[in-house]
Amino acid sequence: MLQPVPSSLRQRNRASEAQMLRTLNTFAVDLMSIPSVEDLFWYVAQNVVGKLGFVDCVIYQANEARTELTQMSAWGEKNPFGRSIINPLVIPFGRGITGQVAQSRKPIIMDDLLGDDNYIADTQPARSEICVPLISAGRVVGVIDSEHPEVAAFGESELEILSTVAAMMSAKLELLAETRRSTERYEELMVAHTRLTEEVCNRKALEAKLFEARKQEAIGRLTGRFAHEFNNLLTVISGNVELLAFDAPDAEVLDTLQGVKTASARGAQLIRDMLAFAQRTRLAPEHVDLNSLVSSFCEEAEHTLAQAVEFRLANDLWPTPVDPAAFKNMLLALTLNGIEAMPEHGSLQIATENIFHTLPEGQHFPSELTPGRYVRLSVSDCGSGISEERLSQVFDPFFTTKGVGEGTGLSLSMVLGVMRQSGGAVAVHSEVGQGSTFELYFPAAPCGTELLAEDR
Repeated sequence: MLQPVPSSLRQRNRASEAQMLRTLNTFAVDLMSIPSVEDLFWYVAQNVVGKLGFVDCVIYQANEARTELTQMSAWGEKNPFGRSIINPLVIPFGRGITGQVAQSRKPIIMDDLLGDDNYIADTQPARSEICVPLISAGRVVGVIDSEHPEVAAFGESELEILSTVAAMMSAKLELLAETRRSTERYEELMVAHTRLTEEVCNRKALEAKLFEARKQEAIGRLTGRFAHEFNNLLTVISGNVELLAFDAPDAEVLDTLQGVKTASARGAQLIRDMLAFAQRTRLAPEHVDLNSLVSSFCEEAEHTLAQAVEFRLANDLWPTPVDPAAFKNMLLALTLNGIEAMPEHGSLQIATENIFHTLPEGQHFPSELTPGRYVRLSVSDCGSGISEERLSQVFDPFFTTKGVGEGTGLSLSMVLGVMRQSGGAVAVHSEVGQGSTFELYFPAAPCGTELLAEDR
């Protein structure tokens, strides 16, 4: 039962009305700038309750399950360690006076604790106690508790003061909770936006790859049909040239026919490159060691290249099913392409390497490659490089940066077609002013495959 508090005790244990108003006004001003729940609990204990004349204050916070209270801050002799709690007290809901307040959601004033069985004695037993709940968004989030060594130290005035402080503190806790929820929602939106952006980028990348595949397929079909028809015409032309050469009356006519024959041969090579791009070349794959093919190619093409080539050939290279003739044609196209990109006679390098492609490392390989074993052939130059906008066009048939009559633009297209027909892939890495690297991925033969006798 509430008992009146002697005026002398009230004068001794709480601040004057003017001091109380100044403290509450300062609290109201500072409330908006308090950044966290922990800061709020300590501020209220030390800068509010401690300055309102209370000789003791402990503030507890409820857990999310609303089953227990944990001591978060304290004021007075119970807190000799500044802003830290040594072995914070934990009280279950319903136990003791603070637990009853948390469970009932109603404030309590105890005039004499010695006659209350629910009192949990502290290291310094008190005689009277006041306890008010902290209620935020309709839920108990903690309690403010104060004890006094004298009987009937608390009355309606103290209850009104602590209830006002609790109300202000609860409003701030609700604001902090809403700020936390807003931050979490913002972070969730940022994550969702990032995922959506990634999905859009992935979709655009897939659409670009699909467009490129369809474009290459359409060009390949058109190129293959055109090459087939044009090859028939060249056969007729070259055959008639051979017949005319037998009956040529003089050397001048023979020279003319020889020019036609040379042009027909160039046209035939053009047709072969077009058929290779259209993946209609008749390949005769053999299980070989690419190192041997690279070495023999460089010996045969020494005069054609007219430039030193550096080698980085891996040991114990896996056997690979390759058409030797098609391979040498591709290597010739890549080396000549690299030499032409280095007008000042830079360094050309050919390298081989065993590659094991796994799903986690898929981003490091061409997208069309399936996981498995591959032998990678790299041809690198230190020439002018290829700009990013042109990099996606280098394999297009008839695309060339050379002048009119200086190239057909089919050499790299031929490489792409042969590699796809062989079950492999091509990748190119380039930087303007730094040079380019073309990588050819050849599927490795199954383990235990025997090499040709000349490649052993």
